[in-house]
Amino acid sequence: MKVMAVPKVCAYAVTAVCILGIIVGSFFDFSINVALANKTDIGAFFATYGSYFSYCLYPAAGMCIYKGLKNKGGRFNMLACVLMVIAYFMAVYYSNNYNGSKVRELFGYTAGDSSPLLSAACWVFWVVLYAWVPFVCYRIFDDADPDKLIMTGAAILIAGIAADNINLWLKQVASRPRYKYLITLDDPMAEFRNWWQMVPYLAGSNDSYKSWPSGNMTIASMMFSLPMLSDVLKKRSEKKNMICFIIASCFVIIYGYNRIHMTNHFLSDVCFGTLITYIIYSVVSKAFLNTVKK
Repeated sequence: MKVMAVPKVCAYAVTAVCILGIIVGSFFDFSINVALANKTDIGAFFATYGSYFSYCLYPAAGMCIYKGLKNKGGRFNMLACVLMVIAYFMAVYYSNNYNGSKVRELFGYTAGDSSPLLSAACWVFWVVLYAWVPFVCYRIFDDADPDKLIMTGAAILIAGIAADNINLWLKQVASRPRYKYLITLDDPMAEFRNWWQMVPYLAGSNDSYKSWPSGNMTIASMMFSLPMLSDVLKKRSEKKNMICFIIASCFVIIYGYNRIHMTNHFLSDVCFGTLITYIIYSVVSKAFLNTVKK
């Protein structure tokens, strides 16, 4: 039995590490951040642009659906194009939504003073940045099993959007103060709360109270679906799937450390964000790909 194109022991390992991190964080969240938190320029760069690799999965998933539908005949051509555009748009939208302020700052855009065309140029920046993905994927994906292509792409898209929105809802439910906000106070421990000490909807639009679970780990954990894309390559193999899983695991660990290092999250925030996303992707992908087998 496999989970997202790798042996289920991999799923057990991810789950076990996340649960262990949650247990440790439940006792030592604050002290871990005191020891590890230290903003750096390279950490800030990775925090801003590291999500790019995860969001490349959206246009890749869109190309899965596009190529699968195109192989089913001309009557699906318009649907294939529309879904491909939507998948591409999701990558551009999420990137601009989460990291657009840094790019606008890079372009010298100031709201109310700069030309709106400069803001549009920031969108073009993301459009160009993802342009290579569908072209490469079109060449390397195997269309021998169009149903598997369609279901793989659909699973990645739906699970990604579901995980993001569930995460946003849970942030409001918990309304946990971030470490970077706590250290601005005279007595940080006075307002520190463990992840289970929830005050629903206290956060509102205040980002300082959106620590649990980590939204960036929801983005990073999308990489665990990389073996699913590897499994629809023309030259696929079990070894390539495992290599993709190892790459995804390393990426998630580095990203998790970065979130603590940059004072944005606690260990339990990071592990919950990863575990919730991994479970969503596992369930959705299994439901979709089981349909193909049947």
